[in-house]
Amino acid sequence: MSNHYYSEKPTVESDRKTWTFQLKEFLFTFQSDRGVFSKNEVDFGSRLLIESFLPPDVSGDFLDVGCGYGPIGLSLAKSFNRQVDMIDINERAIELAKDNAALNKVENVNIFQSNQFENISEDRKYAAVLTNPPIRAGKQVVHSIFEKSFDHLVHEGELWIVIQKKQGAPSAMDKLNEMFNEVEVVEKKKGYYIIKAKKS
Repeated sequence: MSNHYYSEKPTVESDRKTWTFQLKEFLFTFQSDRGVFSKNEVDFGSRLLIESFLPPDVSGDFLDVGCGYGPIGLSLAKSFNRQVDMIDINERAIELAKDNAALNKVENVNIFQSNQFENISEDRKYAAVLTNPPIRAGKQVVHSIFEKSFDHLVHEGELWIVIQKKQGAPSAMDKLNEMFNEVEVVEKKKGYYIIKAKKS
């Protein structure tokens, strides 16, 4: 199957659509397509992550893992004066994210295809990593994202995650507590948890 949003090359026929959506105080115009996550609107979990996120008190860039067509990374790049790297395994999502960055005049982003962290240099470190992880890809993939995020955070850097309780928030908390000294649920709404894990 290559029609999952976490597929490298979606085979479902392209059918782009354009729509507007407000994130933080900005009105964005997004192009989306078949074969990407939440193609008709910015999903509730991503919106909650965007609204809940506060930048850590350390200098450095941000990383959006599994950026899709770009709502998390682009809204944070527009809201905060930080460089944001945006990665996704899905080549169609990456193409859309680049087009949406241009469409919304967001220049402080670097958008590139990567299966998890494989195209990120080992010594590249971030102040914050954010992810709405691909739950359907399985726990092994999600936990691997957590582990690689830890490796790519600066001291005092933070990993921010959105995950539904019914899709494994408690086990995600257990995994994060194995790696991070400080793990907290920042927000809970409609079954979604926003979890922050700080590297200290």
